[in-house]
Amino acid sequence: MAVPAEHGADGPPAVTEDEAEALVAGICFKTGPPRTVGVEVEWLVHDEYDPHDPVARGRLEAAHAALRLLPLTSVLSVEPGGQLELSSRPAPSLGRCVEDVRADLGTVRAVLREHGLTLAGMGVDPWRPPRRFLREPRYDAMEVSLGRTGTAGRTLMCASASVQVCLDAGTEEPGVMGFESRWWLAHRLGAVLTAAFANSPLAEGRATGWKSTRQLMWARLGPGRSGGPFLAHDPRRAWARRVLDAPVMCIRRDGPWEVPDGLSFRAWTRSATPRPPTRADLDYHLTTLFPPVRPRGHLELRMIDAQPGDDGWIVPLAVTTALFDDPRAARTAHRAVEPLAGRAAGTPAPHNPLWTAAARDGLADPDLRRAAVTCFTAALEALPRLGAGTAVVDAVASYADRYVQRGRCPADEVLEGHPAAR
Repeated sequence: MAVPAEHGADGPPAVTEDEAEALVAGICFKTGPPRTVGVEVEWLVHDEYDPHDPVARGRLEAAHAALRLLPLTSVLSVEPGGQLELSSRPAPSLGRCVEDVRADLGTVRAVLREHGLTLAGMGVDPWRPPRRFLREPRYDAMEVSLGRTGTAGRTLMCASASVQVCLDAGTEEPGVMGFESRWWLAHRLGAVLTAAFANSPLAEGRATGWKSTRQLMWARLGPGRSGGPFLAHDPRRAWARRVLDAPVMCIRRDGPWEVPDGLSFRAWTRSATPRPPTRADLDYHLTTLFPPVRPRGHLELRMIDAQPGDDGWIVPLAVTTALFDDPRAARTAHRAVEPLAGRAAGTPAPHNPLWTAAARDGLADPDLRRAAVTCFTAALEALPRLGAGTAVVDAVASYADRYVQRGRCPADEVLEGHPAAR
């Protein structure tokens, strides 16, 4: 095996088991008063006139080359199947985050139109089978690793899209703004958000029987790759243990990366085989874990399907921000999701009955519907206190009337309008 220079005799030292656990515990929650908000908006890329038709590689490459020249505020990246992602920079307010990303999306859409392409907001591509676009060692190794649990990994890599909301971890002090409280809320409210914004009931032209097929795919990867930790008293220690016990996806090297089977990072530190892991390996390992809530210093909420319409992504961003960052709304959200705790007991998200019901049934589940109605009402009351503009408040109110109050989600409309569901 050819070993990269960074792992040679003069390279970084190996990280021990205890060092790795301490490093993860020290960086996973950066505490302080919540002040910033961010969003990562993923989109499928379709032909503007025939979304059923696969886009030729040459058209995608030409469009991506043009997009790389744009002076964007957000960071633009390409996903393995050719999906596009815009990642905002941490914004000092919800309004600023919306303004920046909306402007960048307008610029991106204009360039795509020149190539006959358009952005499509759906959690899973409803028509086309997953197809790899990027050929890189990381994604080659990822496909091998995720493929060991079936076809779900390929779908998630190449045919899925989401709205990921990023919020500050919270304060060190206990209370509704404390990081422990916000961590707990994320795992209960996350099921409500999954249900309320479910938007992936079709795959390859067929109804799957699930309102969020995307969330089903994450669950199918298994707890080692996509499961969260147990909600213990000490979230830092619980997450650090979860990270070390998770399977290593790949070991980087010159040439094709090695893809071990069943090797946890903890076991790697003990065996030092095929080479000792370094801090860089630990940092990379953290990026290969995909729980519905990922602590990266801040909280990354990953459970929301991509939304329909040019501005559909704004609603989950606004609702989630309001329910976490407005103290009054956060208290209401805690009370609303408390009755759901029993359905999630014993097994971390998303591999428990509560999260399964959210992905399968959406807001047809009466418990999730009740919680969603309460939470959306609280968010609407909180948004003006957070300085949200009229357009944002109206968008949330319209969504609540159209879907939440009726126990529906975007997936219900997709199913009603598609012959595959009849």
